[in-house]
Amino acid sequence: MYLSREEEGIYQGEKGETLRRMMEILVALGDIYGAERLVPVRSVQVAGVSYKNIGEAGLEWISDLEGHVAVPSILNPAGMDLCRWKEMGITEQFALKQQETIEAYRKLGVTIDCTCTPYQIYDLASRGDHLAWSESSAVSYANSVIGARTNREGGPSALAAALVGKTALYGYHLDESRRPTLLVEVDADLHGSDYGALGFLVGRIVKDGVPFFRLRAAPTVDELKALGASMAASGSVALYYVEDVTPAPPAWKAEERISIDRKEIDEVYAANPGEGADAVALGCPHCSEEELEKIAGLLKGGTVKKALWVCTARKIAEAHPDLVQTIEESGARVFCDTCMVVSPATERFAKMMVNSGKALAYLPGLAKVKAGLGTMEECINVSLGGL
Repeated sequence: MYLSREEEGIYQGEKGETLRRMMEILVALGDIYGAERLVPVRSVQVAGVSYKNIGEAGLEWISDLEGHVAVPSILNPAGMDLCRWKEMGITEQFALKQQETIEAYRKLGVTIDCTCTPYQIYDLASRGDHLAWSESSAVSYANSVIGARTNREGGPSALAAALVGKTALYGYHLDESRRPTLLVEVDADLHGSDYGALGFLVGRIVKDGVPFFRLRAAPTVDELKALGASMAASGSVALYYVEDVTPAPPAWKAEERISIDRKEIDEVYAANPGEGADAVALGCPHCSEEELEKIAGLLKGGTVKKALWVCTARKIAEAHPDLVQTIEESGARVFCDTCMVVSPATERFAKMMVNSGKALAYLPGLAKVKAGLGTMEECINVSLGGL
């Protein structure tokens, strides 16, 4: 892989041991995937934040690094609400380690906003920008809805890109990798969580392909968020297109196609019922202002009978204290910085009901908790003691 004179100097250790190690990671990835060179990135989103996932070895690795990020960089969700962790049932031992992890990132200049939806709170990406983002749903949204270019980075490679300001030019950074691999025709009217169910189904079919959707009606941005998040979790889809909605793909020809109808989408719900759930969780990916508003409306005047978590970015919650207050007057809790997938607090429940195909895919494996899928309205009804 070609390195400029400055890049070669970093690789040889001229700017310190940390940057040498980071450049070594980037060069190794470039060599593995056949990248011709490095490319500057506009922003970075770093995974490997929850202490539950990275453990002591990960914390030590981050803590040993020195320097300051070269581009705007933000974190993925942590393993707890950084302010209200006691309310989640987090132990003091875990909280201490999680705070150490956050401080290690802060020392490097990473912005301490722990969210899987950084595009909802900051201007970090525009169409055509090269990025180095990590979280699966954020990668999908950046590539598909925004039209930026990023691979799904691991925690170390994203942090390397943050400190160097560049990433290896391969994969979804290149037009040749951004062409659709199949056409998905959906013969059904879709609303809300249907997009999560559709993504859960299609991700399993296409795996790491690039689907091009032909839908009856245009999804909202939150529905696009849910669709991409589900496909990234049930498969490993990092880029998709929706006809006449998302930025158009490079020239391509549909050589393979699949059709999805209402019956198949309904079967996703039927196979993953919410009955028996002892908790309900919304906000995977993190809730937007519009979703908080809808949840507040559904809960207003009611009292929850089962634990109800609503997860969102801290800046979203702080910008809408009236919505948070309405939600919490019901007995529900709005938690920031974290989500049900990455927090050890989830593990005390036997089954969670969610409106997210992403959570449906991840909860059983990552949290060892059963999951049921329903619409937002059904989830709220269950939390209020309905069937």
